[in-house]
Amino acid sequence: MISVAFSVLFVAFLILTMILQFWLGSRHIRHILQHRTTVPAEFANKIPLVAHQKAADYTIAKTKLGMLMLVVNAAVLMGFTLFGGLQWLSVTLVKLTGPGMGYQMSLLACFAVIGSLIDLPFDYYKQFVLEQKFGFNKMSLKLFFGDMIKGALLGAAIGLPLIWVMLTLMEKSGALWWLYAWLVWSGFQLLMMLIFPTFIAPLFNKFTPLEDHALRHRIEDLMLRVGFASKGLFVMDGSKRSAHGNAYFSGFGASKRIVFFDTLLSRLTPEEIEAVLAHELGHFKLKHIVKRIGVLFLVSLGFLALLGYLKEQIWFYTGLGVDPMLLASNDAMALILFMLTLPVFTFILSPLTSISSRKHEFEADAFAAKHTKAENLVAALVKLYEDNASTLTPDPLHSAFYDSHPPASLRISKLQK
Repeated sequence: MISVAFSVLFVAFLILTMILQFWLGSRHIRHILQHRTTVPAEFANKIPLVAHQKAADYTIAKTKLGMLMLVVNAAVLMGFTLFGGLQWLSVTLVKLTGPGMGYQMSLLACFAVIGSLIDLPFDYYKQFVLEQKFGFNKMSLKLFFGDMIKGALLGAAIGLPLIWVMLTLMEKSGALWWLYAWLVWSGFQLLMMLIFPTFIAPLFNKFTPLEDHALRHRIEDLMLRVGFASKGLFVMDGSKRSAHGNAYFSGFGASKRIVFFDTLLSRLTPEEIEAVLAHELGHFKLKHIVKRIGVLFLVSLGFLALLGYLKEQIWFYTGLGVDPMLLASNDAMALILFMLTLPVFTFILSPLTSISSRKHEFEADAFAAKHTKAENLVAALVKLYEDNASTLTPDPLHSAFYDSHPPASLRISKLQK
């Protein structure tokens, strides 16, 4: 009876979540269409109508694609769970590999491959149809599939050993396995932050030292004023994939580096680049990064503890269309079921993360306005909104669920004050 009740609860949450997501998407599209013909007053002298309409059309196209993917993902989720997909895959693999660690690793690997193949047509369409239509795609087919293959190989090289450690802990370290697994996972995350800038990112992009001496001097002066030490200033060849622009810093400790997209440097003035970087440095100086990592670690601890409970419950498996193995470990299956169902039950909480993220964005904007001129950051943001075709008129409720950054009008209004 408990498994039946859980099945009903799962389906109910899935349906309600889909209804909510479709309602939010429809609201978003209607709101943008209602404001498509007129540039908002605060941007009337800064962004031309044609750019505003391009942003509206681009956002609507992305939203419609997202709504289509919702339907496909829901069908895939039901296919994996209540329609028996995972059960069939599990039985097939255990016959081929036996009930040991090989079965568990194979189950996770096959699940990942199937998911990637399902996502591939959407990734292709987004890059070579949607992004191409609006003038953002700079990627060749060779680079697209090259990135995919490198990502898969890198994921296998890094992910498989980590999964093996996690599964071993789940099987052999007793009732508190989830605590030990959390310690391993947290250490792994910190290690990735340390090695990503120098070992992983260069596998996909070329990073060259910033050669503009005047801009370098301006940025180094800013870093000196705010007390930020970096291992280097680099330009990334983002233009080989997309016309979108950005700037960021990555790593921590001695590995911190500041990275500019080449598309960003070609569009903004030195004063505007300085203001954008001041915003990013604000996240560091105000300890937003540390706070986010801390929250991530706490939330992951809670979820692993929940998984520690659920993996011992028969109804968790049978309620999702899987008969737990009697002669084999069910740990890999528990991981997959947990990853599949968690978003269904937690989507309603999305605005909570957006609230925190937006608060940090406002604080970083204020930090930038303190250490550079606010009007330079405003000018940079306006250019970035226009160049990236970011809508100036998002639906407020949709934005609360999906957007980590505040709407353009709110950010600029606060900066101007």
